[in-house]
Amino acid sequence: QVQLVESGGGLAQPGGSLRLSCAASGSIFSITTMGWHRQAPGKQRELVASCTDRGSTNYADSVKGRFTISRDNAKNTVYLQMNSLKPEDTAVYYCNADVIIRGSYGLAVANEDAWGQGTQVTVSA
Repeated sequence: QVQLVESGGGLAQPGGSLRLSCAASGSIFSITTMGWHRQAPGKQRELVASCTDRGSTNYADSVKGRFTISRDNAKNTVYLQMNSLKPEDTAVYYCNADVIIRGSYGLAVANEDAWGQGTQVTVSA
């Protein structure tokens, strides 16, 4: 019932920057937490950053000071600004959202843990 569409991945050089975007659409009553996870080849998926609807943020230690998460609640969109990229940031990045679903009468009827399809980020010289 909810779709997350990511954009902004690609190739960057070490020290470079990329900005990821993720827009949620569908039967949305509200979204509590939105965030980004990543999965590198042969590794488990890990949380990169998250942001609540009230603006509280959380970052993985490996990206603190380099990545910034932000969101536009009116647009149901979350962003990840990635600066000072390192080769170890190479991974598929997935958007995630904790969505409260809107029912037929405009009421909150269910929760959904929604995921995007993933976008590749490659950091290489």
